[in-house]
Amino acid sequence: MKKSVLFASVFVSCAALPALADIPQPVRDDDYFPINLDEARLGQLLFWDPVLSGNGNISCASCHHPRFATGDGLALGLGEGGMGLGLERMPDPENLPEQRIPRNSPSLFNLGAREFTTLFHDGRIEVDPSRASGLRTPLDDDMLAGFNSVLSAQTMFPVLSGDEMAGHYSENDVSQAVRRGIITGPGGAWDIISKRVSDIPDYAQRFRAVYPEIAAGRDIAFTDISNAIAAFVEFEWRSDDSPFDQHLRGEATLSDSALGGMELFYGEAGCSACHSGPFQTDHDFHAMGVPQIGPGKAARFETHAKDEGRMRVTGRAQDAYAFRTPSLRNVVKTAPYGHSGAYDSLGGFLQAHTDPARAIDVYDRSQVNWVDLPGVADWKALDDPAEAMAIKGAVTAPSVSLSGGERAKLLAFLDSLTDEVALSGRLGIPDAVPSGLSIDR
Repeated sequence: MKKSVLFASVFVSCAALPALADIPQPVRDDDYFPINLDEARLGQLLFWDPVLSGNGNISCASCHHPRFATGDGLALGLGEGGMGLGLERMPDPENLPEQRIPRNSPSLFNLGAREFTTLFHDGRIEVDPSRASGLRTPLDDDMLAGFNSVLSAQTMFPVLSGDEMAGHYSENDVSQAVRRGIITGPGGAWDIISKRVSDIPDYAQRFRAVYPEIAAGRDIAFTDISNAIAAFVEFEWRSDDSPFDQHLRGEATLSDSALGGMELFYGEAGCSACHSGPFQTDHDFHAMGVPQIGPGKAARFETHAKDEGRMRVTGRAQDAYAFRTPSLRNVVKTAPYGHSGAYDSLGGFLQAHTDPARAIDVYDRSQVNWVDLPGVADWKALDDPAEAMAIKGAVTAPSVSLSGGERAKLLAFLDSLTDEVALSGRLGIPDAVPSGLSIDR
């Protein structure tokens, strides 16, 4: 892993730029958790192995693929009932998806950095030292202890989602356990998956080699699986060697257009008010008027298609339609954009952000990148004037006037956040996985 070097003067070329106090210091090794490479190699296999899904047909990589910069290339993906990758992922005519995955698949870059203590678009998993598990999650006090990090816990919630990995009701033992609300403990969904993995001799041997307690006789726990996957994600997609990072370390100089964009980003354009810190995120929640498309976040017994974001977690009216500020590493590669994936281009998303209160009024529905799914009401929220008004009314961010040239400079700066090493990954796609199941390549 490349060591980050601190310089007393971060970069001379920006010393004269006005009011740029928000420009971060270079990222350092100490900003990340240490990695056990053997654990990461085990996690690589588990990340790519469909054995963790209810029907054995979906892996973590199905929706977080390096081909799409650790996303899936879709506004809203198809999990259970989908076949293929990206825009080639089609509904299985013999097992149609019940709905699209409600939110855009987030990228995985730098999630091993210590400052990432809140995950998911609505922040429903957070570090919370007051809890026995050290985490606040939708499982509340039933949450297991033993997850090494918030990322470790986050990786194990998609396996409980019928739309993502668990499968439809009654299709398999995992989905049946989820439907009964049995997640932890003997016979729970996580226990079922753990037994699947431990019953594969190759995995059993690999876990014994990585974890001394398992070598001493302890059963493979679900937290061991999640900890290994988290170690892989942390190692594989650490991203701190972009031209911007090299510039901060004094190893290179950005182009004039990127420097101009950086001046705007950390200055008059006000981007760093939310996209602050070394990874361009304040880890907070903001209502930015992103159009709501797809099924929204509704329980199966509810009929609406809205997604009220952070308010679903906190219950506070002031959090309505607020979503977590995403980190911007490799952002030019991670389309589509927004919690609903409503924008197919970064330029379009940037333009919408300059006047978020009007974003819905001028939104072009034709830009949405997704595959046809018969029988779903994809525009239900946008077609509801009251819901559209509520999304607009939640916006508090001011409008910003930018010329076409200034937007071009901002895009040039955002392009400087691209890290080719992180995009290609470090361990890559394994040749095979211990379950023998097919890998999504």
